[in-house]
Amino acid sequence: MIGLISATAAGAAARDRLAAAWPDRTRVYEGPVADAVRSAFAECERLVCFLATGAVVRLVAPLLDDKRTDPGVVCVDEGGRFAVSLVGGHGGGANELARAVGEVLGAEPVVTTATDAVGLPGLDTLGLPVEGDVAGVSRALLDGVPVALRAEVGWPLPPLPVTTEGADGAYSIRLTDRLVEPAGREAVLRPPSLVVGVGASRGAPVDEVLGLVEDALREAGLSAASVAELATVDAKAGEPGIVGAAERLGVPLVTYPAEALAGVEVPNPSDAPLAAVGTPSVAEAAALVRGGELLVPKRKSAAVPAMATCAVVRRPGRGRLAVVGLGPGARDLVTPRARAELRRASVLVGLDQYVDQIRDLLRPGTRVLESGLGAEEERARTAVEEARRGHAVALIGSGDAGVYAMASPALAEASDDIDVVGVPGVTAALAAGAILGAPLGHDHVSISLSDLHTPWEVIERRVRAAAEADLVVTFYNPRSRGRDWQLPEALAILAAHREPTTPVGVVRNASRADESSRLTTLAALDPATVDMMTVVTVGNTATREIAGRMVTPRGYRWQTDDTAPREENPVSSEVSAASENSENSEENL
Repeated sequence: MIGLISATAAGAAARDRLAAAWPDRTRVYEGPVADAVRSAFAECERLVCFLATGAVVRLVAPLLDDKRTDPGVVCVDEGGRFAVSLVGGHGGGANELARAVGEVLGAEPVVTTATDAVGLPGLDTLGLPVEGDVAGVSRALLDGVPVALRAEVGWPLPPLPVTTEGADGAYSIRLTDRLVEPAGREAVLRPPSLVVGVGASRGAPVDEVLGLVEDALREAGLSAASVAELATVDAKAGEPGIVGAAERLGVPLVTYPAEALAGVEVPNPSDAPLAAVGTPSVAEAAALVRGGELLVPKRKSAAVPAMATCAVVRRPGRGRLAVVGLGPGARDLVTPRARAELRRASVLVGLDQYVDQIRDLLRPGTRVLESGLGAEEERARTAVEEARRGHAVALIGSGDAGVYAMASPALAEASDDIDVVGVPGVTAALAAGAILGAPLGHDHVSISLSDLHTPWEVIERRVRAAAEADLVVTFYNPRSRGRDWQLPEALAILAAHREPTTPVGVVRNASRADESSRLTTLAALDPATVDMMTVVTVGNTATREIAGRMVTPRGYRWQTDDTAPREENPVSSEVSAASENSENSEENL
């Protein structure tokens, strides 16, 4: 929860804007400011104070205890011009909050944390438990002092200015799940690489289950901070001892069907669990069901009779592939999620002209693998291979990466040995539609006219089906120097089913500096004025030009029948279909 505190009418107005934007995330504190700050500091994860920074410093100073647990504090000035990350930039989330507040209020986020200022990821912002000389190693990274990375466990990390893995250095970052004490000038990162399988008799006490797990980890020299989850059979999903142990360890409880566990080969099967829950192994099988190295075979608790068993597995670090849509070109149409993935990636793969668009958003040290037009399959393979090596990879495409772009060829290459994340973007049809008006207000379809990957006979059949179904049609890749006849053919097919006066919108370089658009008709459109940077949207039989805008009525009753009652909160049933085609060599937008 985010506590909101203000003292003046102007501050209250900005406070209320933020509360309205985040109704489920915020709580307004009224009353004397000092009392409000004390209450919010004790009850909330983060605070936004619409007060002078000096006043906030004096109010929160006596409340500060430990930066690992104190809430983050953001201060917004009276004029709403700046959102200052004041306390808890990393651990308290104030840096992130300052940026989010700035987006809502139109304020400039002020972040002074050293790593953020120069674009380096803070060691305490990687989402991994970290201990040791975090401040010293961070200063070394900032100062360009050699820092060695010693990765005992493979795990995808963002770009860090470290020396070759394992090289000597005065400072070091150690990535390990082993129970080790950090050496001097060393920061230890704990990847979530361990899975603990647990079995328990009905009524097994929480302390017995938890004690067994902690003893098994300690005796094996493994860190509890690297436990990613407890795993068990579905039949034990509600067993209080297991549920309580997961809660006290602060990890999720994952369960699997007995039949899935019965198919896992384990070193220590038993008849007892087979009779009780339908699988010869619970602890070992639940830990091994998704693969990995068995570090601790099944062991029983020390109680008599023993009511719990556990086993520990190290799962290999999985590379991460984020397929990122950059939008149609304008910087403000690159989504916050896309920006976050670009900064998270240690390897970026993309078309050279797209890389140039977002190069300034990358962290220092990001390895960039770029290539030109026509190398889509090569880029897809490269991105997957880099992820399989354990890296955090971002594969970029224009618009939405899943629409005539890189997601399709990449996912065709990827298997289940890497994690894949899709980041949606604003695709060309939507960008063009917003410029034209509302041409996609009813059912619509997107069709690529490039026959480089799809035979024209297939494309023609799809255009004919769209024409017969009276769908609004958006044409991608409509015309190039080597393909000048496909667009006239497609327009002729549509003309057989629509009036010559049917509105047609033509948008070139949507959202870019040299954007242009025009509204014409099916009969008047000259295909020679269209190129590969253009999107052509052809209306259906209901589409109209209204006040210079292209509008396809949604079909509400009140739009056609003045006597019918208006629908309140009508539910949209937008349908958008895209042809099954990988990114064209002549990439559009």
